[in-house]
Amino acid sequence: MRLICLMALLLAPVSGRAADPSALWKIVSGQCVPHEETEHSPSPCSEVDLAAGVEKGYVVLKDRNGVAQFLLIPTARISGIDDPAILAPGETNYWDAAWQARSFVEDRLHASLPRDDLSLAINSSVGRTQDQLHIHVDCIRPDVHATLAANLDKITNVWTPLTTPLAGHRYRAIRIDKPTLDGVNPFHVLADADPQAAADMGMHTLVVVGATFPDGTSGFVLLDDHADLTAGDRASGEELQDHTCAIAPK
Repeated sequence: MRLICLMALLLAPVSGRAADPSALWKIVSGQCVPHEETEHSPSPCSEVDLAAGVEKGYVVLKDRNGVAQFLLIPTARISGIDDPAILAPGETNYWDAAWQARSFVEDRLHASLPRDDLSLAINSSVGRTQDQLHIHVDCIRPDVHATLAANLDKITNVWTPLTTPLAGHRYRAIRIDKPTLDGVNPFHVLADADPQAAADMGMHTLVVVGATFPDGTSGFVLLDDHADLTAGDRASGEELQDHTCAIAPK
């Protein structure tokens, strides 16, 4: 019975799964990049950065879901968190670029948000809808915001399980003591400290949440969850985001 349930979960489509898992890649490679190269227009993307070349570049695209959700997407063909390219020497730090892209969220909301209202998320290989790496840039859920705020003093520079579930799932957290992600790549924060995770990156989801710690330090909380299909957990960190952005000032 357990095997049957597991197979059903593996074969079941992710809720809202797109008909074409290459849809994002087609937009990036077939529209945004060519338009930027030939017309100096990123359309339909909001930004195309090719300063380091197409193999190192990225775009920022408004997601069709959410009032202010944007996606940070490489201009190179990279499948996702499971792709070995994310840990290759000299690879672009897409997380740093994604954090900078929070300005698009704020512009869309016509509001300046505190850093702890904003988040970045990448889903696992079994919890995503597209087979092109994309980092979701959006507001954090109010309940997740409250839980993290209540536990900031317990989050250290070592991976530690949170005692309170987030969106019904057990995440672990680590503190990043830098105001930006320049020089800090969350993919490496996970892989370098956990050999098992490094060998199984595709089953992990990562969420970065801005934070101001009790000592006044500006930094981030990095969250990690591992997919457990038998428990119905596909490790989709996007679940911690709120695409209605209810936390934003009205």
